Amino acid sequence: MELLLPHASNSTPLTVLGFLDRAASVYGDCPSVLHSPNTVHTWSETHNRCLRIASALTSSSLGINRGQVVSVVGPNVPSVYELQFAVPMSGAILNNINPRLDAHALSILLRHSESKLVFVDHNSISLVLEAVSFLEKHEKPHLVLLNDDQEDDSSSASDFLDSYEGIMEKGDSRFKWIRPQTEWQPMVLNYTSGTTSSPKGVVLSHRAVFTLTVSSLLDWSLPNQPVYLWTLPMFHANGWGYTWGNAAVGATNVCTRRVDAPTIYDLIDKHHVTHMCAAPMVLNMLTNYPSPKPLKSPVQVMTAGAPPPAAIISRAESLGFNVSHGYGLTETGGLVVSCAWKREWDHLEPLERARLKSRQGVRTTGFAEVDVKDPRTGKSVEHDGVSVGEVVFKGASVMLGYYKDPEGTAACMREDGWFYTGDVGVIHKDGYLEVKDRSKDVIICGGENISSAEVEAVLYTNPVVKEAAVVAKPDKMWGETPCAFVSLKNVNNGDGSVPVTEKDIREFCKTRLPKFMVPRKVIFQEELPKTSTGKIQKFLLRQMAKSLS
Repeated sequence: MELLLPHASNSTPLTVLGFLDRAASVYGDCPSVLHSPNTVHTWSETHNRCLRIASALTSSSLGINRGQVVSVVGPNVPSVYELQFAVPMSGAILNNINPRLDAHALSILLRHSESKLVFVDHNSISLVLEAVSFLEKHEKPHLVLLNDDQEDDSSSASDFLDSYEGIMEKGDSRFKWIRPQTEWQPMVLNYTSGTTSSPKGVVLSHRAVFTLTVSSLLDWSLPNQPVYLWTLPMFHANGWGYTWGNAAVGATNVCTRRVDAPTIYDLIDKHHVTHMCAAPMVLNMLTNYPSPKPLKSPVQVMTAGAPPPAAIISRAESLGFNVSHGYGLTETGGLVVSCAWKREWDHLEPLERARLKSRQGVRTTGFAEVDVKDPRTGKSVEHDGVSVGEVVFKGASVMLGYYKDPEGTAACMREDGWFYTGDVGVIHKDGYLEVKDRSKDVIICGGENISSAEVEAVLYTNPVVKEAAVVAKPDKMWGETPCAFVSLKNVNNGDGSVPVTEKDIREFCKTRLPKFMVPRKVIFQEELPKTSTGKIQKFLLRQMAKSLS
């Protein structure tokens, strides 16, 4: 057959942004966003609002150009949802930032990303203003206030911040949103864990986001017009792609600032929620709520992050949650592996079903390849559930690379054509992947990634600390929490007492780290265990931390 070349009619760049146009046509009068107490938008209104914000961003007053970075610091509120569309519709690159970071960490991300404008939730005003104060004058971004459900509009900060609704009023709802010139064009910049020493900015293309989102919709069998509760933060990998995917199926997005058991149960009951995503910690919280009542109707839950214990899955399902389990990274834009369910498993005992569900599973429909490689030989491990290797990926949703970090990019996107996750896993006889351990220096606490190296760096700044190592300690509520092992320069004060206490070390860290990164447990040892080459043996410390649980 003769070679036929692409034509303009069949080579339009893939992008999820068109989902919003379609939602306005198909689901125009249906609810798109609900938020207590008074916010109710339809898909037609959401489409209109996003176009106006995109238009305003490109106006002469704000002057955001194609390819510049626009950041969002906020929780799961309607404006943050709208910005997942509005920012890239303006041609800018969307950068969601965790509002739980401290001001120093936030300032480093703003500097690294060269963000030109930051949308700021009213509860994060003081945080962002402090972060911006660390920047040079030419680095300072324009600030816009998000005032969803703000009761008091008298904040002094609002005197010099543009407001979201204010710039929206200046926008044009007839704006022709800026389509990508190529599907390889960057759309999203997400930071992996907010590390301050060497921030890893993951750059995702329109193509990556599109394939991830469509694949996620297929994999979870998301129906038309589900009612979706936003318990997963939108700043976590753009809500695993469901920020955009929900527009494709005309979902009702139920937004909430609070993620606690009473709020979640109340919203499920009030809005007849059908779907939600949640870290295992949230599932654990829901199952441990005093006297939980079985749900009136089943709720489909997608969980990922730290591997969920089978017992938590079993308890959640006994309450009426139908749990699905996925696995992915910031570098893949969301979940690219899922524990695809088999009908023959329906008849197994509840705990055995939960054990099978706790495995990560197989590649999603739109992803190319998943494997586990033996680090010594570079070959695929045996599918025996025992042979351990590094989890590797190939697929359209893998990132373009780390922003301003060619060395870091080359270290994980190697010449053999695979992306190396740094996670350790096995493949079972049925071909299902199970992750045995996360990257050795990452602790996953309630869905938050914590770099143990960064916590250790802070501990080493304490003048009495000789050695420090931080590992994950299993926790029933949070999944994992940081546990610090410390040896001191002076063993005692001469009378056998230790010169500092566990409380002293924790208070020292509290002044230098975000709260969620502070070690929950500090253990003093005369010497930390080491290999013959002088490396601290963290696997022994993990075993010790586990025994304390």
